[in-house]
Amino acid sequence: MISLTDSQKIGMGLTGFGVFFLFFGMILFFDKALLAIGNILFVAGLAFVIGLERTFRFFFQKHKLKATSFFLGGVFVVLIGWPIIGVVLEIYGFFLLFRGFFPVVVGFIRRIPILGSILNLPFISACSGKMFSPSCPPGGEKGVGVFPWQLVVALLSFTNV
Repeated sequence: MISLTDSQKIGMGLTGFGVFFLFFGMILFFDKALLAIGNILFVAGLAFVIGLERTFRFFFQKHKLKATSFFLGGVFVVLIGWPIIGVVLEIYGFFLLFRGFFPVVVGFIRRIPILGSILNLPFISACSGKMFSPSCPPGGEKGVGVFPWQLVVALLSFTNV
């Protein structure tokens, strides 16, 4: 069992509430107030969980500046009142920031009994294998990685279109 400090427990709660408010804000047709609260709680919770210094080091690494600018720019755009554009920017920035963790998450989900059997279905396994392959690291060689058109080709190859 992993032991958590009190500040990490608070951070988990803040992050959980942030994700809840973000989800609820999207369900309620991109409510500006709920999305703003969710953004603030999520970022504050992340800082509590991993620490303030490590949070800054994570977000402001040289190779992650583009992703950080999209994510924090999306948070800012939501705060000034354009929720749909801001959420799109945030999702893109979030994907760029955390894409190195996706293969680990997919591998973990494959070990969960019910979700693993769903993820190992031929259609889903091929798509997740192409998108989150550990052999294609983010920022790797030029031409390596998954682009949207490759995902469409993978989806169409399993449907008889």
